[in-house]
Amino acid sequence: MANSGYYSGRVANLPTIFSDRIIQVLKKVKKGDVLVANTTGPEVMTACLKAGAIVTDVGGVLSHAAIVSRELDIPCIVGTEIASKVLRDGDMVEVNTEKGNVRILN
Repeated sequence: MANSGYYSGRVANLPTIFSDRIIQVLKKVKKGDVLVANTTGPEVMTACLKAGAIVTDVGGVLSHAAIVSRELDIPCIVGTEIASKVLRDGDMVEVNTEKGNVRILN
């Protein structure tokens, strides 16, 4: 857990892209989505601002996702290792940081 809380919402899975195409991909994230990514960085900050929760494959308590989630006061789980591979766009999920898990609801 990088920031505590409970949230359920629709997954927006962001691939890791290091090009101008990232701008198009970021447009798919809607207000309240659960942002799922391998990792986050300043290039996806617009998506973080819209997210109801953040879940990443890598990271620790000092990672970008963890720091941003604390600043925005949204639930965040980092270091899952597999979230971006398992969770797909549109999946409804429940993020429970107290239990340290993400559960697919549909």
